Amino acid sequence: MTSTLEQYFKITERGSSIGQEVRGGVVTFLTMAYIIVLNPLILGYVQDGDGQFLGGGSEPDLAKIAAATALVAGVMTILMGVVANFPLALAAGLGLNAFVAYSVASQMSWADAMGLVVLEGLIILLLVLTGFRKAVFDAVPRELKTAIAVGIGLFIALIGLVDAGFVRMTGIPAPPIGMGIDGRLAGWPVLVFCIGLLLMIALHARRVPGAILIGIAVTTVIAVIVERIVDAGPSLVDGEPSPKGWNLNVPSIPDSIVKTPDFGLLGEFSLFGSFERVGFVTVVLLVFSLLLADFFDTMGTMTAIGAEAGLNDSEGTPEGAQRILIVDSIAAAAGGAAGVSSNTSYIESASGVGDGARTGLASVVTGLLFLLATIFTPIVAHIPSEAAVPALVLVGFLMMTQVAEIDWKDDEIAIPAFLTIALMPFTYSITAGIGAGFIAFVLLKIVKGKIGSVHPLMWIVSVLFVVYFAIDPITRWVS
Repeated sequence: MTSTLEQYFKITERGSSIGQEVRGGVVTFLTMAYIIVLNPLILGYVQDGDGQFLGGGSEPDLAKIAAATALVAGVMTILMGVVANFPLALAAGLGLNAFVAYSVASQMSWADAMGLVVLEGLIILLLVLTGFRKAVFDAVPRELKTAIAVGIGLFIALIGLVDAGFVRMTGIPAPPIGMGIDGRLAGWPVLVFCIGLLLMIALHARRVPGAILIGIAVTTVIAVIVERIVDAGPSLVDGEPSPKGWNLNVPSIPDSIVKTPDFGLLGEFSLFGSFERVGFVTVVLLVFSLLLADFFDTMGTMTAIGAEAGLNDSEGTPEGAQRILIVDSIAAAAGGAAGVSSNTSYIESASGVGDGARTGLASVVTGLLFLLATIFTPIVAHIPSEAAVPALVLVGFLMMTQVAEIDWKDDEIAIPAFLTIALMPFTYSITAGIGAGFIAFVLLKIVKGKIGSVHPLMWIVSVLFVVYFAIDPITRWVS
């Protein structure tokens, strides 16, 4: 058995050992297992265009989403290890799930939205198999891709702050939002959030493996103790708001920790239903936005992981790059087919590589731990958002660090990048940010007399975004 593993995964050849791979796989799981908690919180409380929650019900079902999230992450991470022999783990993408929840599902049914995710994954797979992916990658300027990641980071952070009650609507024209209640932080749940955020920041600064997961676990325990003492209750009581209550879940100890997982979300998608709901142009723009955020991140992630593990060639391309991209593309479609949003490669895999992972065996270990986690999903329904969403703020910071890669002295890229970053959180729409950035980029090239430097694909997409933003007057004019 040991000899077979050695030969298949080339463990000795890559300067590793079975023990080292197992340890690296466990560390990777610990640093990204928070997605089992966060993905249900991001997807589970958003009603679709029909007023239904994910899973087709009138009430959120976080345990069902958590089970499917862990299942797909486990299967696809194992597939990455076995097929690509690369120490890279996959799970529902942060940022991508927020886009699906707030920008896609709100316009259609959840099944239609997940159908778009499946379409996006199939398109990415086609681009990989035909070699066209690189052409699309080259069409968008590198710094504009960076701005998209930064903007998504700010958007995620804002979602976390709002869900925690740290940022709230003021109810007046100016300012429309503010800190806490009447400019003051009030209520025990907000205090729990602050403690959780400070704890995660401290753990991250100390480079503690599993800092986010540890932060969520400790803060949840604190929340349960606080609720037992002060009885803050929910934020909505008998239809009346209670601003100082817990925003989503009231923390409590679950009746059971282990439960047979409910995989009822699997197959809950409609491949072409979105076309009838929102029209062809909107579908194209939404799919492109998903595609853009998805595979650009993946190419950067696998290059970074390969570099840290010493698996890149002289041109900076990871060993087995084509197989890595194929698995990642399949994962995007699989996430939609399972109703948990696009699955993508996680940069947190670098933690496992830093602890010695060099082969796909580490990914197999990580995947097996995700599969084991499916039976612990009842815990999810008892974790308050105030304990989990500090992770969104911290992840937002991690994505924000890329802003240094943008040349802020060059108007031709700085202005589009600024609009992309600013409009995502300000409009609560990732699509709006991407569209504004693309249009501004092409406009500035025209003004500067550099039309020839704009890739044809950028022209096409920018025109589509113009139509997207002006869809209401265009519809009125046509009719």
